[in-house]
Amino acid sequence: MSDVQAQYEAYPYPERDPADERKRLITGSPSHPYEMDHFLWAGRRDWSKPLRVLFAGGGTGDGLIQLAALMDQMNRPCEITYIDLSTASRAIAEERARIRGLRNITFVTGSLLDAAEYGEFDYIDCCGVLHHLPDPQAGFDALARALAPDGGMGIMVYAPYGRSGVYPLQEAFGAILADMPPSERLKAAKKIFADLPPTHPFKVNSHLVDHKQSDAGFYDLLLHSQDRAFSIRDLADALTSAGLAITAPTQPALYDLGRLAPDMGADLDDLTRMEVAEKLRGTIKTHVVYATHSSRAMVARARPKDMSLIPILKGVPAAKLGRVVAQKGQVPLVEAGSKIVEPLPKSAGALIERIDGRRSLSDIARMSGLDPIGFGAQWGAIDRVLEDWGLMLYAVPAGK
Repeated sequence: MSDVQAQYEAYPYPERDPADERKRLITGSPSHPYEMDHFLWAGRRDWSKPLRVLFAGGGTGDGLIQLAALMDQMNRPCEITYIDLSTASRAIAEERARIRGLRNITFVTGSLLDAAEYGEFDYIDCCGVLHHLPDPQAGFDALARALAPDGGMGIMVYAPYGRSGVYPLQEAFGAILADMPPSERLKAAKKIFADLPPTHPFKVNSHLVDHKQSDAGFYDLLLHSQDRAFSIRDLADALTSAGLAITAPTQPALYDLGRLAPDMGADLDDLTRMEVAEKLRGTIKTHVVYATHSSRAMVARARPKDMSLIPILKGVPAAKLGRVVAQKGQVPLVEAGSKIVEPLPKSAGALIERIDGRRSLSDIARMSGLDPIGFGAQWGAIDRVLEDWGLMLYAVPAGK
């Protein structure tokens, strides 16, 4: 058994109590159906067709349970395969599914490197796994082989700059605690950690919290034996080598150089602009992106030029947000502990209030009374703020 596998047998991550499924559903990015539609199928997937899904390194099941539960609630057909090396993690994920009555999941103990042996998949989730492989590129290549021609992936990998302080500690703990069994290693590391000077780069990095939340979180963050970070360029290059490409990050604004250095870098290519923005922002801990085969990447993301699309707000009530914009002419945001204010015309508030997950863009335009040019200008500003910050999607809602 490898050190990585032994870790997740001892400390399944993230730490979850299956009984909690009776009182809450953990949601997030990637692998929400509306978000998948927006970033992978231009908001137009035919959801009457069954969705074949692979969770590659599914862990204790957060993404798995989210997608399976939401697809069940929306009465959308899907078949899900879960693969993970850890039997302890699998047991937790299985029990979470059992409590929710989710029966469309096949659980497999194995390696994501064998993904193609289970057929082609319309959607693949791989979060928090590729950066722990001895050869990450082999993982990207294996998943590409398992992806259907018109399929897509939701990926999360660690990023370097928001994790400042992590890797020196991992290396130090690895040098002095490597021969200990996991439980003793954890105990010793916690004692050493408690005595570190408050000025240590890790301790002044307020964006890192896993070590405070559970033993599994501490171990995964600071005692992992195999962990590498990817810059946004590293991630794009690994995908390119596998014949894949990023359609977009789930929050494109994080990688928008124009928001950080206006009117600069216009001569740079798109990836270099994203790379520079990542370095200037300095707080990105993980890259969460959607990807497809390279041939589809340019057309996969839904855009507001299609007036038949339905805008859907994510995690924010339309009436409340619309009132804030109408009153203040801005959208207040908090990102990595920092307050961000995005300006919008106060008149945009009335358009935002009409977003109900059922009305199309053409419906909202007709209700606004604006001419096409006026509506296009106002909606373009709304889209740049809400879609770029992951607050709005264009997708086919349940029942459509």
